[in-house]
Amino acid sequence: MSAPVVVTGLGVTAPNGLGTRDFWSATREGRGAIGRITRFDPGQYPARLAGEVPGFEAKQHLPSRLLPQTDRMTRLALVAADWALGDARVDPRELPEFDMGVVTASASGGFEFGQGELENLWSRGSQYVSAYQSFAWFYAVNSGQISIRNGMKGPSGVVVSDQAGGLDAVAQARRLIRKGTPLIISGAVDASICPWGWVAQLAGGRLSTVDDPARAYLPFDAGAAGYVPGEGGALLVLESAERARARGARVYGEVAGYGATIDPRPGSGREPGLRKAIELALADAGCAPGDVDVVFADAAADPELDRIEAAAIGDVFGRRGVPVTAPKSMTGRLYSGAAPLDLAAALLAMAEGVIPPTINIEPAPGYGLDLVVGAARETELRTALVLARGYGGFNSAVLLRR
Repeated sequence: MSAPVVVTGLGVTAPNGLGTRDFWSATREGRGAIGRITRFDPGQYPARLAGEVPGFEAKQHLPSRLLPQTDRMTRLALVAADWALGDARVDPRELPEFDMGVVTASASGGFEFGQGELENLWSRGSQYVSAYQSFAWFYAVNSGQISIRNGMKGPSGVVVSDQAGGLDAVAQARRLIRKGTPLIISGAVDASICPWGWVAQLAGGRLSTVDDPARAYLPFDAGAAGYVPGEGGALLVLESAERARARGARVYGEVAGYGATIDPRPGSGREPGLRKAIELALADAGCAPGDVDVVFADAAADPELDRIEAAAIGDVFGRRGVPVTAPKSMTGRLYSGAAPLDLAAALLAMAEGVIPPTINIEPAPGYGLDLVVGAARETELRTALVLARGYGGFNSAVLLRR
């Protein structure tokens, strides 16, 4: 149950890049992609900015028969899965169908599909369809569509733990590979930039209402006033190290450690669970704090949540004890797609020996973080820790090893 599991393929659909190459070029150079929403008129809403995936035309990438059956989230995910398999040099038609599985995450995705069902209900009246049933069903459709499209009949599932779900899905994929499934596609793509999805996100009370894209999402900055949502994410091909080695695959890195916790009930007086999640991931990987070369932060851009994260990092690594970055400052928080995108960025960062920057912020000194800001920082990277927290108290951490 401790056999190494590695990443051999990446598929990225992000606001700052369609495809891994474009995404990494923009991320390394610190090019932001947050702007005014274009997928609907946001003028009547208090929050009007998002990180949208630009220039994505599903009909250029997918068969026309799939388009009526899917919404934007699933189309982005199907394309990301295709790209990840291509990057891994894996042709599913050449593998036994029960040797491949899919484990993804979902958080806010499905709203666009549900909105369509509500519109159908409104226009057709008698043909009743429950939007809530559609939304619940849609949690599973991403994984199912990827499985069907690629003939994958091995283990399949969807993890729902908000933004932490992307890491939890990868951890579940690692478990399944260690139990004997040779290959799993994992990660997440989320997308809910539509009126119904937007209202639901506003109800959480954490969205930034600032209209200046350069000042709207400021994690660990004194001006932090909420986050900007985004769409997209990343899917990864995971395999046992033994199998990857046998077929001569290029390996991006190992999923070496994982930890997850739930925060205690508010008002209980007990400390938040993020620090424990970090310690569990390090212990799982057999790493000491001094072995970690960079932390990819969750970066909530909420003063209290930022304080909790900074304290957890400081308690484990010491004040300014490890470089910290939040490249999601370029894209917005992509819900379940955010952490897999950070995993992709961390793997690419380790390959090149460069930490991508956090953009637009002036680090508040009280947090005691060694934030990489302004420009990328060149340094040797052997390990990277990715953090994610979900609404409701979910905390997850994944340790990657080069």
